[in-house]
Amino acid sequence: MAKIIVFNNDTDRMETYYRGENEPMPYNTNGTLRVREFRGSSKSSTLWTTKRTMQSWNSQRYIYGSAIPVGFAFKRPWEGGHGNQSQHYAGVAFDVGQRLSQSQRTRLWNSANNSGVWSFVEPISLTPTWVHFDKRFRYSSLLNWWLSSTKKRKFE
Repeated sequence: MAKIIVFNNDTDRMETYYRGENEPMPYNTNGTLRVREFRGSSKSSTLWTTKRTMQSWNSQRYIYGSAIPVGFAFKRPWEGGHGNQSQHYAGVAFDVGQRLSQSQRTRLWNSANNSGVWSFVEPISLTPTWVHFDKRFRYSSLLNWWLSSTKKRKFE
């Protein structure tokens, strides 16, 4: 039994759910994302995500029109495999399509990239055997670009 904490972006409140491994994630439509898929290899008994992330998953699954095999979505920082700013730590990212053919992965990547529901879809050249998409809160790389491109101010 997993404890799942969901930030509800509509009410600005945290919600707590308890679900078995084979049960659907909160806010999931038609049982297309099970707790065990979201958890992946994480050993955590507590998982977290946002309502908007789950709604984006529902939209992506509908747009793609077929089952999407999920490698994992959630990871705690010390469980490894990602950089120290990974969106998997926030429970808002998915690595999917590992069992799909290259042509199916390309179709999935195109549907995610063109859908407009994700904040970020990793370039296909960086993820040759899976598709990564996430619902991050801000575009950190765009912020860093903006900061580096503005003129330095003099403080006197």
